[in-house]
Amino acid sequence: MVYVPFISSPLEVVEKMLEMAELHEDDILYDLGSGDGRILITAVKKFGIKKAVGVEVREDLVKTSKEEIKKLGLEDKITIIHGDLYKVPIKDADVITLFLTTSANERLKPKLESELKKGARVVSHDYEIIGWKPVKVVNLGQHTIYLYIIK
Repeated sequence: MVYVPFISSPLEVVEKMLEMAELHEDDILYDLGSGDGRILITAVKKFGIKKAVGVEVREDLVKTSKEEIKKLGLEDKITIIHGDLYKVPIKDADVITLFLTTSANERLKPKLESELKKGARVVSHDYEIIGWKPVKVVNLGQHTIYLYIIK
């Protein structure tokens, strides 16, 4: 059950997404559809957050990201869940990162609205969350990044 094709976000986009989220060291970040783990790794290594959780449905990508995390010695700060992003609880997240599709975001919206706490930040690469008003939109070359804050 693969919802969207895996295309990794360029590192400059990853860094801009995380900058826009204004990460703090106490933040817990969830990357829904975490792919190769690059957002999680960058959030911990470059931005110093205490915990990052990736949710990925593809077993090969889970294996690849877990190997990289272990190689970097980050297992105490990064967890990869092999599972369905629509079913994994996200209520402790301060930040959610997404690189899905507009329709996948649409399907995810009720979960985000019901589980995320007020003030949580949602950052989406290239695809809007229809019906939500972004607080910030940044164009980076051919990429667009949307920042939403849960009210």
